[in-house]
Amino acid sequence: MNIKIAPSILSADFSVMGETIKKLEQSGADLIHCDVMDGTFVEPITFGGQMVKNIRPLTSLPLDAHLMIEHPKTQIKFFADAGADIITVHYKACKKISDTYLEETLKMIKSYGVKCGAVVNPDVPVENIFPVFPLCDMVLLMSVYPGYGGQKFIPEVMDKIRKAREYAQFIGRPDMDIEIDGGVTLENAAAIRAAGANVLVAGSAVFNAPDMAGAIATLKK
Repeated sequence: MNIKIAPSILSADFSVMGETIKKLEQSGADLIHCDVMDGTFVEPITFGGQMVKNIRPLTSLPLDAHLMIEHPKTQIKFFADAGADIITVHYKACKKISDTYLEETLKMIKSYGVKCGAVVNPDVPVENIFPVFPLCDMVLLMSVYPGYGGQKFIPEVMDKIRKAREYAQFIGRPDMDIEIDGGVTLENAAAIRAAGANVLVAGSAVFNAPDMAGAIATLKK
């Protein structure tokens, strides 16, 4: 399975974002993870499509836009036009609107020629998004509650990773990207990979490391 590391720029110094993106690329990152928060679905406000648009010319790496927002349909065009390569949206945000909103949003993302994914929080059973697995290019499992960096990995999520991988295999998608976000460290990365996740979002594990390239290599292997 192809292991990918997606450093979250939420942990970066925004004043030198250009230099940071270039350094991540040189250090072996596989994706750039962009945590978008609206201050409603989660408390903090981070950034919008303009950040993705500004980053796009600086790197050839895929931009992974994780929308932690209410009414994600309203923002899909902005992020697609900005150059996002994959857009993931939360089951919980969509379910509050209607039972069909998640499927509709995923189809909208794909209509722009962008990869799509569904996200579940730690308190949401992964089975809730099994119906949309065939639409998804990626499934993102939160291993902390979204909103703040530096939280500890919730160990119960390991079982959800295994279930997600098993279901992906069951529907004939054994190579589907299963992304884990929250509390990923150099110490628990091997266990996370063994459970079936192949895309690891990392914040402090990369940005606080004295050797960024070494940290990314360790997370992979």
